[in-house]
Amino acid sequence: MGHSIHLNTNRLHCIGGYLAEANGTPRGGVVVVQEIFGVNAHMRAVADRLAAAGYTAVAPCFFDHLESGVELGYDDAGVAKGRELVAELGLDRALEDVASAAEAIASAGRIGVVGFCWGGTVALRAAQRLGLPAVSYYGARNAAFLDQAPRAPVLFHFGESDPSIPPETVQLHREKLPQMTVHTYPAGHAFNRDVDPHAYHAPSAQLAWQRTLDFFDRELGGAA
Repeated sequence: MGHSIHLNTNRLHCIGGYLAEANGTPRGGVVVVQEIFGVNAHMRAVADRLAAAGYTAVAPCFFDHLESGVELGYDDAGVAKGRELVAELGLDRALEDVASAAEAIASAGRIGVVGFCWGGTVALRAAQRLGLPAVSYYGARNAAFLDQAPRAPVLFHFGESDPSIPPETVQLHREKLPQMTVHTYPAGHAFNRDVDPHAYHAPSAQLAWQRTLDFFDRELGGAA
């Protein structure tokens, strides 16, 4: 199990974070980028699973710039509030926080990023702007950035029945970034969200997770 920490940022404002440390010598480090709902139980569980797989993981609490301790529900009110917060936060400030979080766990070795939904687009931008290997789960805002070549490998996961990311948008990833790997699954949006029975699709989540671990094993330096 992980624990709460404070992360310095380059705006002289500390934010919170959830740190899950690998036992023994880590394989590397991973910055976990939340959905629009904050660093909630699902995001903490992702960090814990990465730690169990040998990676030191940190999930920055991006919304602490705006409100402290944000953990939203998956209902309409939570979606509306989350969208409001990410719009106010902006991608540039999120990328600054990813860089700060990566620096905080630099002793773990090479650093990668995994992000979900809004965080999936932040992960893509981290590969493009920061040069960090990234896994992007159902990044619904990716399309606007596909003309920019990543400086590090990116792995994309999409649900085939995701209403927010139609097949033509998924295909655009393949056309614009042919050097990157795109996987699709017989699932909808947020299929990795195992705390949400309306979204979770276990076979897709398990396969995507194994592919994610394989990606990090390859890109962050191999066996512990």
